[in-house]
Amino acid sequence: MARSYDVVVVGAGVTGAATAYFLKKAGVERVLMLDRRGIAAGGTGRSAAIIRHHYSNPLLVKLTMDGVSILKSLPEEAGADPGFTQDGWFFLVPPDLMDGASENIAMQQGLGVKTGFLAESDYSTMVPWLNTDGVGGVVHEPEGGYVDPVMATEALAKGFTDMGGELRTNTSCRELRREGDRVIGVTLDDGEIDAGAVVNAAGPWSHLLAESADLGLPLRVVREQDTIWQVRHPADMPTQSISNAVDAIYLRPLGEGRYVIGRGFPKEYFDTDPYNFKETEDDDFVKVVAERAENRFPPFAGAKLVHGYGATYDVSPDWYPIVGAREGLDGYFDASGGSGHGFKIGFGIGRQLAGWIIDGTVADDFRALSNDRFAAGKMFVQKFGGNRG
Repeated sequence: MARSYDVVVVGAGVTGAATAYFLKKAGVERVLMLDRRGIAAGGTGRSAAIIRHHYSNPLLVKLTMDGVSILKSLPEEAGADPGFTQDGWFFLVPPDLMDGASENIAMQQGLGVKTGFLAESDYSTMVPWLNTDGVGGVVHEPEGGYVDPVMATEALAKGFTDMGGELRTNTSCRELRREGDRVIGVTLDDGEIDAGAVVNAAGPWSHLLAESADLGLPLRVVREQDTIWQVRHPADMPTQSISNAVDAIYLRPLGEGRYVIGRGFPKEYFDTDPYNFKETEDDDFVKVVAERAENRFPPFAGAKLVHGYGATYDVSPDWYPIVGAREGLDGYFDASGGSGHGFKIGFGIGRQLAGWIIDGTVADDFRALSNDRFAAGKMFVQKFGGNRG
């Protein structure tokens, strides 16, 4: 068993897997990706995995655009289906957010995103399932959609191993090994491993791993929930993913009349222990999403709960991911803080981060994701949606 690598990636969620994939694609010889459980076994595998470009910051729009490109290329490049369904995304906007949504749309269109408000005259044909009471406008992205998060991450992992990358599951990283101003490797249960660089993509465990090398990483871990429903009349329900800021819920199809429904911002967030949290749904959560879904989508009436589950978000202070190198520290790269929207941008983050690791080349806007931004007082701010819009 090799004990020395060019890069060790800790975490096999979407960001870790994408980073490992693009490192190998760029020709890095010895790359190890490890995970305490398995591929997409944490928050990635329980993501709603909705694909939309509607952000206020051009960086996240571009990362999502890159992610769509990568998803489309994976069947040929990795020889695996990522489970990408590109049949559109709708955003239900309340009246008080219409100005912010309009500004976002103008910026996104300038970057090449196909997006815009539906004309009210198109509601009867485009969104016949919608109760429009309280809806200020409906944004439509025809090239949005949704992904099977496990299939997509497995596709990245397959491409990675097919190119000669080494994957170890059920392997815990106990600590980062640090000497002065350099991280030199990791410690596993079976001993030490040397590495030219270590990528901390451990999701809700990232801050604990960083602490092992006396590195601060300002992440909260909060518990999230989703529910799975079986509707009675699938033909009357939407086939697209929907982000609903009017009622603070989201919905996306699973096929065969089943839907994932969860709650969006604003809501209360509860900190939790990533090693010990409730992994089943709460009764009051089920009641709220059912009432809101039935009101907004009348054909949802009579749907049956199939099951629900709890998961975790690793949340940064400004709800933007923490990615990249740190000033004054060599051999270490952050790749965490997805904050509930990390899946769709994880593919693009992996590609950009791989280049940063290999030769230090990084665009200024991507460099702004570094943990250094907090000390510099350069946190991201959004137009709406908390700091996630």
